[in-house]
Amino acid sequence: MNTTTAIKAYNKVDIESGVNAADPHKLILMLYQGALLAIISAKNQILREETAAKGASISKAITIIDEGLKACLDKNAGGELAQNLSSLYDYMNQRLLIANLKNDTDILDEVSQLLAELKGAWESIRSAVPSTLPATPTIVRQQAIPTVKPQVLIAQSTITTPLPSAIGRHAMSAYGSV
Repeated sequence: MNTTTAIKAYNKVDIESGVNAADPHKLILMLYQGALLAIISAKNQILREETAAKGASISKAITIIDEGLKACLDKNAGGELAQNLSSLYDYMNQRLLIANLKNDTDILDEVSQLLAELKGAWESIRSAVPSTLPATPTIVRQQAIPTVKPQVLIAQSTITTPLPSAIGRHAMSAYGSV
């Protein structure tokens, strides 16, 4: 077994372990990260004139956005926020298709910036909820469920896919070959 194969095998096991242990919030972060990595790869591949690899990376980013992030939205529970995110994901995918056709790194930068802002907002949701649970689980007594702000409930309620189904598969594929 050569070194590259060993590293890929290790990374795959590490990613699968992370996905299996992740909560829905973490899986969404992994999807954002995977889409960002795919776009960065596409940009580098445009600069190196690797057309086939660029197309594969952009297709991967589109798949993550469409079948991962957009598919997780619950438009009924999420209301206007979910509708707006769905439209934004459609816009990003259209821009990525144009970037692929025109080899336009500026469009890739635009979509990366949008994804990075959404990822940052998603990260802030987690940090906005203070954790009152102990670092190690206790068996002797039950802990009270922390109170969650209504905005967080709306954002969290847009996730409809159970673990580790579609989100897990997309998170694994997002990290797997980038």
